[in-house]
Amino acid sequence: MEAELPNIKKWIVLYPVYINSKKTVAEGRRIGIAKACENPTCAEIGDCCNYLKLPYAIEIDKAYPRDFMQRGRVRVLLKKEDGTLINPSISSRKQLMLRVAEMVPKHYGRTKKQETASTSTTTAGPSNKSGKGGKKEKIIMCF
Repeated sequence: MEAELPNIKKWIVLYPVYINSKKTVAEGRRIGIAKACENPTCAEIGDCCNYLKLPYAIEIDKAYPRDFMQRGRVRVLLKKEDGTLINPSISSRKQLMLRVAEMVPKHYGRTKKQETASTSTTTAGPSNKSGKGGKKEKIIMCF
């Protein structure tokens, strides 16, 4: 573990803001809004890197410089020390951002949330007739 720590500093940094469709370019988004995903987390980005067989390290205590309230970043290793690519299909930071942004909406944590939300709406169907209960249900689903 000691030998690995100095190397992590040379790995590329991926902030969730870079691929967030809710952010503007001025706020830090680095890919097109059509290809970006909505509110990615460091854990989801890490899982995508794991799926792509790329070594990664999540740094929870780090903040995005333009917005210090955005906590966390992911460091990813694209090339070995001899310069060979770890995953030949991903040769640049931009390609990594595009692939991760494409995979995050399919993340099992997000699909599980959607399944539970869809089952709760089917069970809450009859209760939507009462005014207050239906509105509360809609607000919960938005988040």
